[in-house]
Amino acid sequence: MSAVQPDAQPMWHGEGVTVADVLGALGEIRYRFARREAGDSEHLHPRNCVMTLIGIAPTEAHEVVAKRTTQAIGMQHPAQAIVIREEAPIRRRHLDAWITTDVRRPEMACAVECELITLHVHGKAADHLGALLDPLLVSGVPTYLWWLGTPPFGKRELLDALRVSDGLVVDSAQFEEPYRSFRRMASMLKVAHHRMGLADLQWSRLRPWRESIAQFFTPSDRRVFLGGISELGVDYAGEGRGNRIAASLITGWIASALGWKLRRAAAGAGGVVAAIYQAGGRSVEVNFRSVPQNDRVPGEVSAVRIAGAAGGTTFRLSVMHDPPRSRDATGSSYEWDRRRGDTERVLLTLIEIGDGEPLRHVQQLEPEDEAALLIELLSTGTHDDVFNRSLAAASDLVESS
Repeated sequence: MSAVQPDAQPMWHGEGVTVADVLGALGEIRYRFARREAGDSEHLHPRNCVMTLIGIAPTEAHEVVAKRTTQAIGMQHPAQAIVIREEAPIRRRHLDAWITTDVRRPEMACAVECELITLHVHGKAADHLGALLDPLLVSGVPTYLWWLGTPPFGKRELLDALRVSDGLVVDSAQFEEPYRSFRRMASMLKVAHHRMGLADLQWSRLRPWRESIAQFFTPSDRRVFLGGISELGVDYAGEGRGNRIAASLITGWIASALGWKLRRAAAGAGGVVAAIYQAGGRSVEVNFRSVPQNDRVPGEVSAVRIAGAAGGTTFRLSVMHDPPRSRDATGSSYEWDRRRGDTERVLLTLIEIGDGEPLRHVQQLEPEDEAALLIELLSTGTHDDVFNRSLAAASDLVESS
């Protein structure tokens, strides 16, 4: 497999060009590759492409991330990548464009040419992204729009781009105004067209948390505990309401899955949130609390605690991210302390059922980057009913508190 070459020289570059110029150059590059691989001009090498991934980059730093990530994905999946830098410092009224290619030669398959088209746009062109993108898209394969930073929810430039897209991918952890932007993102569930999906990289980052919680209730003798939950607590870094998005998504996931109804919620000093949900004939108390940030990213979840009782048995589940060192009655460190390597990537699950001995499980998490998260997300598609209902429930909680 080829390595990503972020500094590779472009196959073509044009300044002050039109989309027609870009299409002409792209067609010539594809023709030369197909003829070269086939060995003659009569039987061209077929072109493979499973999707078009478009990265919208509002800044130069976002552009670097988008190019590196889309190239990394192209090394694993034959895809067309387009990176658009909005409001780029260009002097002409048209486009500045670059086409970069990299060829993969798998041992058991034909060679594949991965394309990266970079466009710098400014002014009116940035307001009509749909018309700009449409001629460049590959027909018959899905088109995903990855908007880095804070998307302009409700504005024409985003709505226009969504017209030619099958899914929108965002990262709510990177929103500049997370509280307001998160609510606007949730409102898209009501206005998005039927074939367009919505996905959030922050939701993907929460997968290990969701899996650890779900695994606790998986054994048949623990299913009854789902109807006995009385407390849910989430610790997060930061104090502002915009930092509660991840905590709200976890709560929204549980609440929507179990049919809880939000009755009231209030926020207090120091980032504390208290909410009451109605679950059938009982109430569930939900509490968020802010913890010292230290080296954690604002909004990052550091612990989830679930407690309750059912069938005369109490239970408590605690999932903690890189918890502090603990010692047992003999003064010895728990085994997980001796084994942990990258401590920032450890989840410790603590299970307490009735009077039984506590059970501990250590999970070493895989490193996270944009490419890995995007590949995981796009492999299952952006139409995720579980995420949609979790997002709607989380938005209600964020708005109420």
